[in-house]
Amino acid sequence: MSELKMLAIDLGASSGRGIVGSFDGNKFSIRENHRFPNEPVNISGSFCWDILRIFHEIKSSISKCILSDDKDIKSIGIDTWGVDYSFIDKNGVLMANPYHYRDDRTIGIQPYAFNKVPFKDIYSVTGIQTMNFNTLYQLCADLRDRKYIVDNADKLLFVPDLLNYFLTGEKLTEYTIASTGAIIDAKERKIAFDLLNKFGIRNDIFCDLVMPGNRIGKLSKGLRNEIGEIGADVVNVAAHDTASAVIAVPAKKGDDFVYISSGTWSLMGVECDDPVITKESMDYNLTNEGGAERKIRFLKNIMGLWLEQESRRQWRREGLDISFDELTAKALESKPFQCFIDPNNQLFNPQGDMPSRIREFCKKTGQHVPETIGEVVRCIFESLVLCYRQTIESIEHMTGKHYNSINIVGGGTKEAILCQYAADASNRVVYAGPVEATAIGNISMQAISSGEIKNVAEAREVVRNSFEIKVYEPHHTDAWDEAYNRYLAICGKEF
Repeated sequence: MSELKMLAIDLGASSGRGIVGSFDGNKFSIRENHRFPNEPVNISGSFCWDILRIFHEIKSSISKCILSDDKDIKSIGIDTWGVDYSFIDKNGVLMANPYHYRDDRTIGIQPYAFNKVPFKDIYSVTGIQTMNFNTLYQLCADLRDRKYIVDNADKLLFVPDLLNYFLTGEKLTEYTIASTGAIIDAKERKIAFDLLNKFGIRNDIFCDLVMPGNRIGKLSKGLRNEIGEIGADVVNVAAHDTASAVIAVPAKKGDDFVYISSGTWSLMGVECDDPVITKESMDYNLTNEGGAERKIRFLKNIMGLWLEQESRRQWRREGLDISFDELTAKALESKPFQCFIDPNNQLFNPQGDMPSRIREFCKKTGQHVPETIGEVVRCIFESLVLCYRQTIESIEHMTGKHYNSINIVGGGTKEAILCQYAADASNRVVYAGPVEATAIGNISMQAISSGEIKNVAEAREVVRNSFEIKVYEPHHTDAWDEAYNRYLAICGKEF
């Protein structure tokens, strides 16, 4: 076959990239053609995404293809973080920038929402864990605080669907991105209109739901006039970045595997044919999100490397410019197992002075209070991997399966000490890689949509053949067992 070229637009919470992927019939290769910061904006007390700047950067990535040897790309796919959305009016015009999920308008929104529908009833339909920034709760905040926007909106579009609309003029809702927001009936894979009606949310505000692999169409004529002619189709990939990353987990066909998509968040879970919706899964705040091929990603959102990233930002605000490698070195120099935090405590969700919050948590729980940079970072790393162990044991309890290994994909795989600690704490082999899992999963779905790859299982085989996978064997497990018992006493119960 001739080489198939595709453009993946991979948008994260702090940066975005255009990645050109090629498939020669046996292996993928990828290279970056454009990188840009994704900097949210504080304006008039609101924390929003600069969606027009993001779209400008996407056009720049496509333009670079048009003006290079990559003008023969066959398709374009966009993946982003979950839950966030905006509205367009009856004339197709954007009504407002989408709010950032860390905006404080949803602080305290859940009691307001649960007064309309109890959480157990929401969970019984959607299978989605309760997080105050889920789409459902953001919509509740909209109806409470800016009902005029909702009343005058024609359609709601999630961020990747909005960007696809800007590219093509077509208004659609992709399944995996919608599934993050507690608006989808997890069993039926349909928008949960009966549930949403109880909140006063209109049915007609939602677009047709489509599955990953749907081909949307060409760039609009107006856009081609602006940036140049290109024949690529825009494709609905698995638009939620974690759903794309899971496609790129290099597991063998038929394997049961635990994955961690590691980055700003640590999304840890398993792939299931059907949702797991029980009282226990609700109590543990496990979630059922959509995946490619109508799979369910049964997982937990863990407050990943955001803890380290926001700590570093605070130290930089204080005038200390320190690299991530230097943070790791200082952590390794610090005494192990001095203190732990619950990574998912809401104390750690907002932006701001993260080291002070970590010290506050440790002080309130009667532990050693980490004072040095190294102690803070070591506390973060150890707490994260102990949370991983608690999560995998809870998933095993609810699925009735034992998982011998963990597949870590994404940018967090570059943090080798975190991968080793994950193996040590869980007493399981860790397979780390590929680093660019989200972009690779995006490209994989484009290749499946084109017919060049048969399905996700075949795509995973191609990934295994194309990228380096590092192996971490567990060590020092007795010391980690003792630390785990202390962590559970401080941060949560064991199933």
